[in-house]
Amino acid sequence: MDLFNELNTSGALTLSALNERVTQAVDESFPEACWMQAETSDVRVQGAAGHCYLEFVEKDAHSGQIVAKARGTIWARTFQQLKPYFEEETGQAFVSGLKVLVKVTVVFHKLYGYSLNVIDVEPSYTLGDLVRKRQEIIRRLQEEGIFDLNRELPFPVLPQRIAVITSPNAAGYGDFENQLMNNPAGYPFYMKLFPAIMQGEKTEESVVAALDRICRFTDCFDVVVLIRGGGSASDLNCFDSYLLAAHCAQFPLPVITGIGHERDDSIVDLIAHTRLKTPTAVAAFLIGQVDEQAGWVNNLQQTLCSRMTEILSAQQTYLKLLAARFPSLVMHRIEQNRTRLQALRSALPASQLLIMKRRTALTEVRQHLQNRWTEYVGGQNREMELTEQFLKMASPDYVLQRGYTLILKDGKIVKRASGLSDGDEITARFADGDRTAIVRQVSSVESNP
Repeated sequence: MDLFNELNTSGALTLSALNERVTQAVDESFPEACWMQAETSDVRVQGAAGHCYLEFVEKDAHSGQIVAKARGTIWARTFQQLKPYFEEETGQAFVSGLKVLVKVTVVFHKLYGYSLNVIDVEPSYTLGDLVRKRQEIIRRLQEEGIFDLNRELPFPVLPQRIAVITSPNAAGYGDFENQLMNNPAGYPFYMKLFPAIMQGEKTEESVVAALDRICRFTDCFDVVVLIRGGGSASDLNCFDSYLLAAHCAQFPLPVITGIGHERDDSIVDLIAHTRLKTPTAVAAFLIGQVDEQAGWVNNLQQTLCSRMTEILSAQQTYLKLLAARFPSLVMHRIEQNRTRLQALRSALPASQLLIMKRRTALTEVRQHLQNRWTEYVGGQNREMELTEQFLKMASPDYVLQRGYTLILKDGKIVKRASGLSDGDEITARFADGDRTAIVRQVSSVESNP
């Protein structure tokens, strides 16, 4: 208690008194408004009053970490003037994440604390930053080698199967569908809608998701159409996204855009295969592509008909000429044949004489061949008879009939006495039968010298 009383008697400030002094110090340090560079964050507009509340932040250029922060306020009357001016000049909605150059008054309220009241904004500063970011995205796409990929895809001859990415409630989609399906020539088109959000912070994520869904069915489509209805230039900033542009650039089907106005080119427009200004212009382009092919077919048909007419006319002329010359050609051919027949008739006697000579020669040859054949067959018959007689004389039966005997041992003819031994059983074969005997003694007979 003594210490407390001592502090009270030493002149300690109350919070309100301290804040009052800070307010006075801030007012003295910043008697006039000043320009400040910062990045917007947490931008929100109070619906009823129309005041804009936000935060200003500063980030480290290398780490991206926030190094300073302050509350900001744009009062309703000022905000009603600054917002349309800023968006018209920059083509960008006044949202979070923008680098801005704003003129502020520094306020320290003893109840609400430190804040910055915005009284002016310089759009060219933000526009320069947007242009810089845009150029960085374009340069990145070029360095990665994907900036021209979609434009290099061959465009289908008949782009009739169309994947459409847009909001189903967009007026531009209704115009596109009506013009395409009710084309004057009655060309058939087949459309499939892939719904997506086409403005705001969720556009990038929504359109990329739609592209991913289409990518699973690329064989079912010829082209992808990315369209949206009318809107302010600031609504197109979501199409300056690197992620969305990279997906479109690398998509395996030609991408056709109709998302802006003639003077506004988003990065997605730049990398798309074909850029058109409105959904109806996209429909007219697709109809024109089919119409061009139909015209080519019609021209081909006319050329073919003309050529066939020329060929038929030439053949008709030839047939007429042939018909005119036909009688003389026939008479000429008849005269030629008649002359040949007369020549043949004149040569006929000589031919008959030659035929007779050839016939006589053939008869002589036939007789000669017959005689030679008879001689050959007779000689072969005699040779066969001699061979047969020889075989009979060489036969063992013939030898036995002449009084000779064959001695067999073990079923084989014994040709020499040396082939027998005492006690061998032999068979003596006579002309009238066989007799079995046992060898008692083998004696050799010396041959005379």
